[in-house]
Amino acid sequence: MAVDERRIAVLGTGRIGEALIAGLLSSGWRTKDEIVASSRRAERVAELTDRHGIWATVDNVAVASRAALVVVAVKPQDIEALLGEIGPAITTEQTVLSIAAATPTATIERHLADGVPVVRAMPNTPSTVHEGIAGLCAGAHADDAHVTLAEEALAHLGSVVRVPERSMDAVTAVSGSGPAYFALLAEAMIEAGLLLGLSREVSTQLVVQTMLGTAKQLRDERMHPVELREMVTSPGGTTIAAIRELESAGVRAAFLNAIQAAMNRSRELAEGAD
Repeated sequence: MAVDERRIAVLGTGRIGEALIAGLLSSGWRTKDEIVASSRRAERVAELTDRHGIWATVDNVAVASRAALVVVAVKPQDIEALLGEIGPAITTEQTVLSIAAATPTATIERHLADGVPVVRAMPNTPSTVHEGIAGLCAGAHADDAHVTLAEEALAHLGSVVRVPERSMDAVTAVSGSGPAYFALLAEAMIEAGLLLGLSREVSTQLVVQTMLGTAKQLRDERMHPVELREMVTSPGGTTIAAIRELESAGVRAAFLNAIQAAMNRSRELAEGAD
């Protein structure tokens, strides 16, 4: 059966899988007739059909068989079973894009016919509001055209950066786990606001908007973090007093150690450790 060059299949329709479908449709990059999806649950299939107007089914092979881009968006513990199911139906004319965390391209390629191009990505949770970022790398048989197709699709979730596969564990540690670091920081700052007498609503609004605005300054004005910090920090003022306490508490070193630990754990998971 001939591959449809416009068709995109999304296998696994959790939050990020569905966000990708929504992004592809809202941008007009693909139409409802050009996106197909699968889920293990019949009720989820009905939800996808009702919400997005696409064809969805519990039959993974039917979804994957004719798609030019097959997006594997299942949990890491489920990917080998899925690949075992769809592997015989995937040809070298298709591109497999995996967003399963800590799953090397070589692991995916072992379940597919020789020569099938595989691209691996690590998006993060802000992808669900189309403000995410994904690291992207090519497998043994993926050339620039395959990577570009995957990159164009993932761009509908946010930004994309290309890296060699050896850097994917670092991407996982920095941006994949990154939202949790910011959430922990936000939680601590909100609680500090409560300690200082602010209501939870006001403290939350102050912290969240400050984080959002700071991120936009760093991104849109291309400011270095040191430049922004020095702009806010006046000699003998409130900010330098706070920075001194943070440095005394070893916050910078704690972040370095935490992100290193995340990368080490990502490597362990990629090697099959429990």
